[in-house]
Amino acid sequence: MASVLNVKESKASERTVVVAGLPVGLFSDLLLTTLVKRHFQDIQNEGGVVENVIYPTRTMGIAYVTFKEKKVAENVIRKKKHYLAEKVGPIQLTVSHFSEKVLISVNAILDLSVFRGQFPLESLVRDLKKKIPSLCFSPLKQNGRISVQGSFLAIKKLKESLLFKASSLLEKNRSCISEAEKRSRQSPRRSLQRSNNSLESPRSSVPETARRGETAKCGETLVLDTDVFLYLKKNGVYESTLRKYHVLCQERVEGEITTICIKNVRDGLRPNNEKLAKEYFEKYSHALHFELRKETFDLEGKEKRERGNIKLACEQLSLRYHQKLLVNFYKTHIDIIGSSSDVYSFKKEVMKFIRQTVR
Repeated sequence: MASVLNVKESKASERTVVVAGLPVGLFSDLLLTTLVKRHFQDIQNEGGVVENVIYPTRTMGIAYVTFKEKKVAENVIRKKKHYLAEKVGPIQLTVSHFSEKVLISVNAILDLSVFRGQFPLESLVRDLKKKIPSLCFSPLKQNGRISVQGSFLAIKKLKESLLFKASSLLEKNRSCISEAEKRSRQSPRRSLQRSNNSLESPRSSVPETARRGETAKCGETLVLDTDVFLYLKKNGVYESTLRKYHVLCQERVEGEITTICIKNVRDGLRPNNEKLAKEYFEKYSHALHFELRKETFDLEGKEKRERGNIKLACEQLSLRYHQKLLVNFYKTHIDIIGSSSDVYSFKKEVMKFIRQTVR
C-alpha cells in the first residue's frame, strides 16, 4: 500500500495535489489510476504533464497526483469542479493542496445510541456503509459506539447525514406533538370524558416533554454536531450571540448530537430574534465544519502507564493551547478539536512527550 512519504521529495509537495472522492469498489486500482492520470493531463481540466499518481493510499478514496510544474498544480486547484470521466458517472472530485500539516485521514468515535428505539442500529450502520463506501467502520459495540476512519470530507459527509437524520426525527416528533395538542384543543369534551372513564391521561399520545410544556416554550429548535457546539461555547461565540439577540437556550447533549431550543429572554420581544439567532448559529457552525479538525487519543486497551502518559501530556499541553484548541477528556478517549495545523502540532508534541517519558 502506498504511503504519503512517497510524495515528500524535494519540492515535490509543491507540485502535488490531494484528490478526494474517488469511487471505491467500482474499478480496479490500475484502471482508476489510469483514469485519474488521464483526467489531470487534459488541458480542458487545467491539467498538464503528470509525473506520478499514487493510488491506493492509506485512506480509501484518496489519491496523490504530482505534476511536472508547480503552476499546473495551482491551476488544477483553482478549477472549481472536477468530474473524473463521463463514462464513470457524475462523480465530483475534491482537489486540494498537499501539505504535511493537513490531516488527510481522520478517526472518529460515534455514539449512535441516540438513534436506538427509532430503528435498529445495525441497519443504520449498513445504510451508512452503502451511502459512504470510502469509510471504514469498526464492529458496532453494545453501547452503540462505533469507530470510523476515512478522509475528512467523508467524515464530514457522515456527520451531515447523521445530523439530517436527527433533525428529521426531531421535526417529526414536534409535528406529532403539535397535532396531538391540536386534537386535544379541538375535542376538550371527548378528552375530559375519557379521563373520567379511564386512568389514561388526556395527552397520553404526547411525549412527556410536551406535557411539561417544554415544547410550547421553545421558539426555534436547532440540531448541531456536539463537537461544533462545544467549540462555539469555548470561543465565546455562543454566549455573545445569545446576548446580541436577547435569547436564551436550553441544550440537550446526546452523544454526537446536541439539540438547542432557542427562546426570547422575555415575552414581548420580536419572535424574529429567535430565528436570527438560529440562522447565525447555522451559518457559523457550517463554516466550522470546513475549518475544524479532530484527533482522538484512544485510551481503551492500553496499559495503565501508557494511559497516564497520554493524559499527562494532553493536560500539560492543553494549558498552552487553551486559546486555540478544545481538549475534551473522557474515560475512554481524549478529543482534540481545532485548526488542522494546531491539531497536528499538538499531536506531534504529545507523541514526543510520550517517547521522552518512555526513555
